[in-house]
Amino acid sequence: MATYKKRGYKPKTKVEKEVEEHDESTTAEVFDTLDEGASRTEAWVEGNWKYLLIFIGIVIIGVLGYLGYKKFIQEPKNIEASNEMYQAQNYFNEAIAGAAQKDSLFNLALNGGEGKYGFLDIIDSYGGTQSANLAHYYAGMAYLNMNQYKQAIDQLEDFESDDEMLGPLAKGGIGDAFAQLDQLDEALDYYAAAAKMQDNDFTAPRFLFKASMVAIELGQKDKAAGFLKEIKEKYPKSTEAGEAELYLGMVSQ
Repeated sequence: MATYKKRGYKPKTKVEKEVEEHDESTTAEVFDTLDEGASRTEAWVEGNWKYLLIFIGIVIIGVLGYLGYKKFIQEPKNIEASNEMYQAQNYFNEAIAGAAQKDSLFNLALNGGEGKYGFLDIIDSYGGTQSANLAHYYAGMAYLNMNQYKQAIDQLEDFESDDEMLGPLAKGGIGDAFAQLDQLDEALDYYAAAAKMQDNDFTAPRFLFKASMVAIELGQKDKAAGFLKEIKEKYPKSTEAGEAELYLGMVSQ
């Protein structure tokens, strides 16, 4: 460790002289080591500069290629997929709105009609696009409405979204499918997960309530009470709050 010395200071004893000489020698060794390391680095760079240039060139080409792919291939593909999916969405919306022959409309939404792609075609032809991802959601919900629960689960599990509504609805839809298949433990897990995805007054209390109903059916009254209390305390203005109060009294007895 270096020691502060006053200006004009001169070592007076033999020990002090030896310490000063040792410090100077150590400092010199450090600088010599640094010089040697720098020389070795320079020598390595000089001997491998061609490879470095090739590596840098590959990185630049990779970055430019990725940006070009997104701009000239992925973006146009997204737009094309969105246009192709328009008719399928119309079929789906008509079925959800309660039009006659709902199953027929859901089938058209899935498989296409009037020369237009269905959701399954979008998934197959435009994989990796935003529209293909969204098509998984629509396809899953179509299957769910057609009581084809295993297909619904497969499609909804492939859907990825952090959207405040669609994300929880997809997760809760999987819960609905498992509930219909009488796989209540799985349904409970998915309802609870859906409730936690977004803190809002629509999806959170909706799936907390569904989770509580499944928990009651499974004989898990304490867990059900926890879900119902959360609705009452965090979402008192939700449509589920009134029913939560009623069922909380039942499970608390």
